[in-house]
This record gives sequence, structure tokens and C-alpha cells, in this order.
Amino acid sequence: MKEPESSEAFIQRQKEILAENPECANSQYNIGVVLMKEGRLDEAIKAFDEAIANSARMFEAFVNLGYIYFSRGEVEKVLDVNKRAVELEPRYARGYANIGFAYLQMGRSDEAIEALKMAVELNPDIVQAYANLVSAYLQKGEIETAVATGESLVAKAPDFALGQNNLASAYYMKGDFAKAVKHLDKAVALGFDPHPLFLEKLKAYRTA
Repeated sequence: MKEPESSEAFIQRQKEILAENPECANSQYNIGVVLMKEGRLDEAIKAFDEAIANSARMFEAFVNLGYIYFSRGEVEKVLDVNKRAVELEPRYARGYANIGFAYLQMGRSDEAIEALKMAVELNPDIVQAYANLVSAYLQKGEIETAVATGESLVAKAPDFALGQNNLASAYYMKGDFAKAVKHLDKAVALGFDPHPLFLEKLKAYRTA
């Protein structure tokens, strides 16, 4: 049985391709992916930047740069690179989901809602975008819409723990504490670790 190729051997093989074709964007991208997985983020950024410079269609490299920048807390850069990704590929749902999440982190709820709605329109199976859409509606104060969105999410993905948690938050904001408890308990049963303060707030609404 053939042993799996080590990451260093893979990188070396990609470098050999680059030695023959220095502008091979695919090899530069592949190197970036391996480096990112290994946590060698500065090197990964350089590889992705080189891939982008050598290909007009390397939108995946922008998205991976976004993951790196998010891990560093650089939300403005997350927003910028994902905007560039959807400029290259306007139907790339994950890019819109990432844009929406970045706007949500920045407190720009209207822009978050617009981007997240585009994400789920393009790909209804991105449940993380639905969950963030619930949060964006809550951030804006549109509680009923948050509840309706959360209900649609858990109907689609009942085992998605974050969806159950966010719906619990929406019901709490609505003042329907029994349903908040119900959905939070579902989230916990699915392995979600809720915020301790939220657990404490719901204690008063639990029946003996």
C-alpha cells in the first residue's frame, strides 16, 4: 500500500512545477492550502497572493485569505478579500456568507442581512449563513423576522446546534421564554456550549 505523501513532499513537488512554470497559479494555491493547514500563515498569505497575481479567476485564494485574516481578528481584511472573491465569481455563496459574517462582526446589520440573504438564496444549504442571518436580524431589532428565520433554519437542519441556540436567543428576545428554554436545551443536547450568562438568564423560566 502506497504511503500518503507528506506535506513537505507535496510542497516540494509543487515547487518543482513552479521551477518549470513560475506563473502556475494552481501550484501556488496548492502550496498556500497546505501551509494554511499547518498554521504557517505568513507563508500561506504569500502563496495565495502569488496565485492571485498569476490568475484572473483565483477566487478561492481570496476566500482562504479571509479565513486567515479572521483567525487574526482582521475583520476589515476579511471583508475586503471576500468582496474581491464575489467580484470574480458573483454566484459564490460562501463568499457572500463570509461578507455577511464580517459585517455582522462590525455591527453593520443592514449590510450583513443583504449579504447573508444573497448567500442563502444562492445556496440554501449553507446553514451557518442562516444562523448568522438570525443574529443579524436580532442585532437590528427585527425580532419576529429573526424568529421566523430561525424556525426555517431548524426545520431544514434540526441537528444544527448553533441554529437551535440562535433560535433560542430569538425567542428570548421575543419574550417567549418556554420556547427559548426548549431550543436551548436542544442545542445543548446536540453538543453546543451556550454562553453562561444566557443559561443563567433562562434559569428563572425553567419549570421544576
